[in-house]
This record gives sequence, C-alpha cells and structure tokens, in this order.
Amino acid sequence: MKKRTQEILLEIIKNDDTTISNLAEKFNVSQRTIRNDLNSINDFLIINELSPISLINNGRIEKKDDIKVAYELISDKDLYTYKLSKEERKIMIAILLIESSEYITLSKIAEILYVSRATIINDLNSVKDYLKSGNLTVLSHANKGLRVEGFESDKRNFLLKAILSDKDYKNLIYSVNKENVLMDSEMDKIHKIINEQEHYHETYLTDSSYNKLKNYIMISISRLRRGEMIEHQDIICEETHSMAKDILKYISQYCNVMTTADEEAYLSKFLNGLKYLKKENENSNESMVKIQFITRQFVEGVSHDLKINLNDDYDFYLNLSNHLESIFRSKNYNFPQNEFIDEVVSKNPDIVAATNKNIDVIEKYAQRKISDIEIAYITIHICAAIERKKKQEIAFHVILVCNGGVGTSQLLQAKLKTHYNFQIVDIVSAHDEKNIINKNADLVISTVPLKNIDIDYVIVSPLFTDEDYIRVGSKIDEIRNNRNIPARLEKKEITSRGLINRLKKVFIEYENQVPVELKDRVVETILDYFDDEEHEMMDYTNPYLHHFLNINHIELDVECEDWRDAIRKSAQKLLDEGYIESRYIDAMIENIEENGPYVVISPGFALPHYGVGYGSKKVGMNLIRLKNPIKFGDDEDDIQEVKFVCCLSVIDHETHLKAFLNLVNMLGQERFKRAMEDAKTSHEMAEIIRRYEYSI
Repeated sequence: MKKRTQEILLEIIKNDDTTISNLAEKFNVSQRTIRNDLNSINDFLIINELSPISLINNGRIEKKDDIKVAYELISDKDLYTYKLSKEERKIMIAILLIESSEYITLSKIAEILYVSRATIINDLNSVKDYLKSGNLTVLSHANKGLRVEGFESDKRNFLLKAILSDKDYKNLIYSVNKENVLMDSEMDKIHKIINEQEHYHETYLTDSSYNKLKNYIMISISRLRRGEMIEHQDIICEETHSMAKDILKYISQYCNVMTTADEEAYLSKFLNGLKYLKKENENSNESMVKIQFITRQFVEGVSHDLKINLNDDYDFYLNLSNHLESIFRSKNYNFPQNEFIDEVVSKNPDIVAATNKNIDVIEKYAQRKISDIEIAYITIHICAAIERKKKQEIAFHVILVCNGGVGTSQLLQAKLKTHYNFQIVDIVSAHDEKNIINKNADLVISTVPLKNIDIDYVIVSPLFTDEDYIRVGSKIDEIRNNRNIPARLEKKEITSRGLINRLKKVFIEYENQVPVELKDRVVETILDYFDDEEHEMMDYTNPYLHHFLNINHIELDVECEDWRDAIRKSAQKLLDEGYIESRYIDAMIENIEENGPYVVISPGFALPHYGVGYGSKKVGMNLIRLKNPIKFGDDEDDIQEVKFVCCLSVIDHETHLKAFLNLVNMLGQERFKRAMEDAKTSHEMAEIIRRYEYSI
C-alpha cells in the first residue's frame, strides 16, 4: 500500500463522515485517483478478512465497525507496505540507532526498513549529520556495526522531536520496538497522572505543552524499562521539582518503572521549559517549611504516646511532611479507600489512637477536621516507620524479581538493604520467572505478580512505598512464625556509624557505670579513625548538621537587644556570604510577628527561617549563643525565653531536612544542651555538634 493510500485509509478510520470530494481536496489529487486508491484499500481489507468500504449517496464513504482493526494492521506492516522517502528513511535510521542498546549492523537496519544495504550506506552520512545536530555521535566498529553515543537526555529529546514533528513517526517507532509499546490503559494512566498533578500543584499546561509532556513521559517509560536512565544532573529547577517528583512517583507506581533523583531533576528542567496557562500558587513554598515544623511536633507527640522514638527516621519525616502538604493544600484531595488500608488500621488500634490524640496540631493548621480516611493514611506512614524500626536480627536471603533494567533492580536493592538485614542472593528479570532457583532463599520480593513459584514471595511497587514496607514486614513476621530460619553469619562492611550504633547498646546497658566523658572519647576516637571515609561518604544532597554548623558559622556570647535583633545577628553571616538577601531577614521577622514563636523548637533554642523564593540563595545555617537570654515573641501569653538562635536558609523542601531532624533529636538530650552551654570556643562547639550528631 502506497503512503497516500495508507493515509486515506487512516482518514476514513478516524472520521465518520468522509466523501470522495473531501479526500481529493485534502490530498490534492483528482476524484478518479481517490477512487483508484479506494479500490486498493478494499483489496487490502478483503485480504485481511475485513469488510470492504462502499460508496453511497453524493460520494459518501460507508464503512463497517471492523475497519478499526485495519489500523493495527497498518501499524504492523508499516515498513513493509509503506515506501519511505529519503528524509523519512534518514529519521528512521537515526531512531533505530538510538533505540538499539547494542551495536546494530547495516544489514540489520536494511532488513528492518525493507531496503538494500547499499541504500543504507548511501544514507549514512546524512544520518550522521542529522544525529550530530542533536549532540549525538555515531560510532562504527568493523565487526559489530553502528551505535549512537551521547547523553540519555539528548537521545530522548531526539525521539521526542521526531514524534512531535508533522510526520507520523510514533507508529513507525513502535513497529521497530514493539516490546516497549505502551498499552492504551497505560496512556490513560499517564493522562490522569498529568491532569491530577496539574490540579494538585495549581499549575496548568497549554495544550501543546501537555502533548509534549505526555510524549516525553511515554518515551521515558519505554527507555527506563530497558534500563536507559538519565545521566547525572547537577542542577535542579526548584520551581518545578515538586511537581516533577510527584509525577514520577505515580508513573513509577502505576506504570511499573523505577525512577531516580536524576530523572526527577531532568524532568523538573523539562517542566520549566514548558508553557503554562497558570503557574503554581506562590504560597506553597512558604507553607512547606511550616508544615515540616508541624510534622516535627506531631511526630514527637506520637513517639511519646507509643513509647517508640520515631524522631530519627528521616524517611518517615520526609514522607509524612509531603503527605500532610497534600492534606493542607486541598480540602477535597481524594484519598482512595482500599482493603489494605482498612486491614492495617484494624490491626493497629493503638497507632490509630495515638494519631487521633495528636491530630489537633494538624487540624489547627488545616483549620478543619481531619477525616477518618486521612487519619488512616497517616497511620500507614506511622506503621511503616515502626516497621523500619524493627531490628531484623536474622539475615534473610532474598531473591529480587524486577520488570526493568539493571538500574531498576539496583535502586530497589539499595532501598531494601537500607532498612532490612537482607542478603540479596539473586536478581532475576520478570520475563525469566521460570528460571528462579531456590538458592537457599527465604523470600522473593517482586515488582510483578508471579505464577508458578514455590518460595514465599511478596509483591511491591518499584517505588517501594510505605505500604510496601508494611507488606514486607508482615511477610517476614509470617515466615518467622511458620518456619525456622537458620542462623547465618553475614559479612558486613565496617563503618564508623555502624560501629558507633553497635556500641550505643553497650552504653545504654551500662548507663550509670560508664562516665559520659569516656563515651564521648570513644565516639571521638572512632570518628578520627574513620575520618577519611566519613569525608568520602559526605552526603551533599542531604548534608548533616555539622556540615552547616562549622566553626565559621558559630558565634558565642553575642549581645542582642531583643528577638528581632537576635534574628538579624544570627542571619548576618549568611547575608555577608551570599546565602540570603536582606529581604529574607525581614520575612523571618514578619513570619514570627504573624505566627508567633513556633520557631522555638526546643526550650531555649529558636530556628528562625522562611519559605523558598523569598531571598534565600543557598542552603545554610548560622548559630549564635546569646550572652544573655531574650524573650521570643510579642504575645504576652506566648513568650518563650531563648539562649540559642540558629538562622536557617532554605532553598527547597528537602536539602535541609536531615540536618533539621538531627538537630531536633540532639536537642532532646539534656547532655547536649549542657555541652553547648559550657562550650568555650566556636571550635569546641562545632566538635560537640559533630560528636553528638554521629552518636544519635
């Protein structure tokens, strides 16, 4: 079937009211030519056992319902029945090279495109120039063939440009790479996810930008399923990062792919380049930091009532604060009810009770009653945190089954090993399920349903959500109760943090017999010994508190007239070094004037701050210890005395969180506060912060 004939058939399939005259005008040919093309179409339909089309009054074309099947047949036979032009061939060769993870030969390309090898050779220089325009290079190997080298982001942009062009390359791309075609149900999910996130973030795309985003996500899913991940991204677009993260969170969950922080960073830049009808609510960044403070109060209350310290679980704090943001942002946010949620709630009445007891701090900020389903979801987060808190003394042997590439399995493996004492004995692709061998494995963790398997297994999402923590924990308890797991001696990497955590148990056991000075000296000696390693392991994405509060950002015995003066002096260092603008200081003062001294996070310690985008340029902290305590706040009923003021500059919702959470936990120790009071120099104070942070 010729290209024009195929396009005429597509036009007939898509439109219910088509005439010969309309088709002749559209394709700029005579009605006689159209009639000849219709005869060719009928030949094609009859050969494929479909009802032929017919002409009725005034040249109108009548079709039967089964003509829709022809669309798939055309897509299936594209490259055989459709003679590509030189320009189209150039683009298709480029697409083939990009879509091939390994080398591909000229003969193979010729076979796929139904042309001669000589034709491909003649096209090669124009293909190389075309790819070069997209920052991609064609590499040639005498015995292997050709492949494209370049950044994954450039490859995706190239494919996106092809799909968005006037030519209908999407079907042609799919005909080359059929195993990664997205089903209609998945396309519907992509549409719903984008639409929901537009409303959630109050950020609405133009039609063209929506189409561009939808197709980029489609390409990304296809590439991710083959393990092709975005390269490292040094820059994150803060304005759109939250929306990018949420989109990929649900894409990962509902389309069964694993995403990374680099995928989020690149999507944030992609979103920033799109056009919008209406942008995000400016107050969201300001409120997020307040929500994190409210989360801290709630977690402290729940920890106290359950007699379990959940204050040191960074994942819990981050997940819950993000979840509470969704509650505060929309009164009508739709939390779906399901059997799993109901089951967890019914099995954990004590956790539900603790949630209800402390929910007032959340309701006060939301200015409304928190519903039962919202409380249920908060309960899920708490249950997951408790599950992570459990000490898994038995080293479970686990087989991992993933529907994705190597990168997907490695990311899931890293998440599991962070919170469980798991030994991953094998990683198997989902399509290779039949070859799962029980290598003394206790459990299989899979991202897809499994059929014929004799080992206990649990299904999780590639994103590994809080619900998945609970599922895995329940399965572990079930296995422990039903059979004996042999004791195993596992080889572990020795790190300063791991060694200190082991010694903490001994310190607690002999609390009254081991002098505090000896404990501190042991921790200090371990840190000194592992010093090089600790610097290598520094987490620049989520720095520790002592990375912010070094000797240059600590000032002792500062004289201040009042709380406003204390805020200005605590912020001065950050202002001088370009961390903040002067308007950020004014915003912090106005924040306390409007909301009261909620920034006093512990008796005697204030952490003034403001939201993102109000003059904060770099994340940072500066701590001052006052020569004399001052009263914080203007309301006589809500004044608190403060000796320490630490200015916090925030640039996003996450970078400061680990430091903030560690500070909260350290301030819960009276010994730490006394040590801060007794410090004689900034250097001594910095060492105290460093030592206590590694021992929490």
